[in-house]
Amino acid sequence: MKQFVTIAAIQTKLSGNPDTNLSMAARLARQAAKKGAQIICLPELYRTVYFPQYKKMNARALAETVPGESTRVFGKLAKELGVVLIVPLYEKARNGRYYNSAVVLDQNGKRLPTYRKLHLPHDRLFYEQGYFARGDLGYRVYKTKFADFAVLICYDQWFPEAARMATLAGAEIIFYPTAIGNVVGYKSPDGDWHDAWETVMRGHAIANGIHVVAVNRVGREDRLRFWGQSFACNSFGKILKQASATKEEVVVAKLDLSHNRRIREGWGFLRNRRPDTYQFVIPNPRSLRTHR
Repeated sequence: MKQFVTIAAIQTKLSGNPDTNLSMAARLARQAAKKGAQIICLPELYRTVYFPQYKKMNARALAETVPGESTRVFGKLAKELGVVLIVPLYEKARNGRYYNSAVVLDQNGKRLPTYRKLHLPHDRLFYEQGYFARGDLGYRVYKTKFADFAVLICYDQWFPEAARMATLAGAEIIFYPTAIGNVVGYKSPDGDWHDAWETVMRGHAIANGIHVVAVNRVGREDRLRFWGQSFACNSFGKILKQASATKEEVVVAKLDLSHNRRIREGWGFLRNRRPDTYQFVIPNPRSLRTHR
C-alpha cells in the first residue's frame, strides 16, 4: 500500500454545450495537476446538463461511445500530465443500450475497464431508469500507480452494500462522481437532503475503513439547484477538504492511505464481520411497510 496520494475533485457548473463542458473540464484538470493532484475525478455526466430531471426527453444525441471523443481528449491529457483521470459520461454502448458510466484513464493514457452505474433512481426529477440501462459490468477496482480505488456513481452512494463490495475487492478510496441537489421551491418533510448525503458517505468511510471522495456539480438547471460541497474524507469520516455550495472549484486533498489500516485494525469492522449470518433472506413484504 502506498502511503500518500493527492486527489482532486473537479466541481463544475454545466452548460447546454457539450463541447464547452469538455473544454472546461480539461482546463480544470490541468489546474488540478499543477496543484499536485495524481488522481483527478470529474462529476457525474460531466459533459451534459442533468437531462434525467425530465420524464421524457430525447437525449440520445448527447451520448458518446467508449472509446470516443472524451476518451481521446482525456487519454491524451492523462499521458501528458502523468495523472489518472476519472471521466463520467453518458455512454452509447455497442449492444445498443445507453449507460451512466465512468471511464478511467491511467497515467499513460491507457483506458481501463468502464464502470457502469449499478443503482438507478426513478423518482420525480430523477428519472434515470427511463434513460439508462442498469450497469452490467459489476464493481470495479482500479489498481493504478498511485492508489487502488473504486468508482461508484451518485445513487450508488446511498447503498452500504456497494461500498462494502468495493472495499472487499481491495479499494483504498471510493470516488463518487455525483449530480445531486435540491428541488427549487420544495421543502422536504424528511429534513436536510444534503446533510443525509454527506452523512451516509462518511458512514461508509467509517464502516469500511476507506477514504471517500464525493464530486458534485453546482448551479441551477431548471427545477434542480445542485448543492456542490464536494469533499474528501479520511477512513474515519473526518472531512479533509470541502468545496463551497455555489462555486466551481478544484478541490485538492492529500490522503494518508495508511490510515485505512489503522482504522480497520483498531476498530475491527472488517475482521469481526459475520458472513456466516448474512445469508440471503427473501423479506416478507409486510415487514417492509411503514408502521404508524
